[in-house]
Amino acid sequence: MPAYDTPSQATAISTPTPAATRASAPSPAPTPSPAPAPRADSRALGLAHYAARGVLEHVLGGHGLTFQQQVALRVAVAAGTPLTAEELVDQVRASLKADPADIRTTLDELMTKRLLVVDGAHLRATDAGRAVTAAVGAEIAPVTARIWGGIPDEDLAAAGRVLAHVRERADAELATLGS
Repeated sequence: MPAYDTPSQATAISTPTPAATRASAPSPAPTPSPAPAPRADSRALGLAHYAARGVLEHVLGGHGLTFQQQVALRVAVAAGTPLTAEELVDQVRASLKADPADIRTTLDELMTKRLLVVDGAHLRATDAGRAVTAAVGAEIAPVTARIWGGIPDEDLAAAGRVLAHVRERADAELATLGS
């Protein structure tokens, strides 16, 4: 057995060279590195919002409702006690940032459909309004579970924090614009 001056010389002689290894066996294809996570920005937020809203609007269409009608009706149902028209307009506007005149038109549409009724100085959801709200909720629930299911809780918590900051900042910008 030959004598080696250093352990690295022994390793160099006894270890096949990369060229020898390639000649004897094909090397596996390199594993592609995972794509970088998309950066959260206004576009990503908008795309997610409109994708989810599109799913909801498909369900709403089957019940003869628009998105804005559904939001207004949900506010009325969730309130528990009847709200004045202005309270309802204010709450819907806080969510949708829609023009108050458009929201009043939406309330008129819901009254025409007999999903909301005037009760003194207030508007309240009818039994039919509560029933359609429950039906939409039941129909969209499994879809929502498929969309959100499997996302780790810590990711949902992080996304929730980011979205809360974005909303807070956007609301502040709207306030400075006088909207």
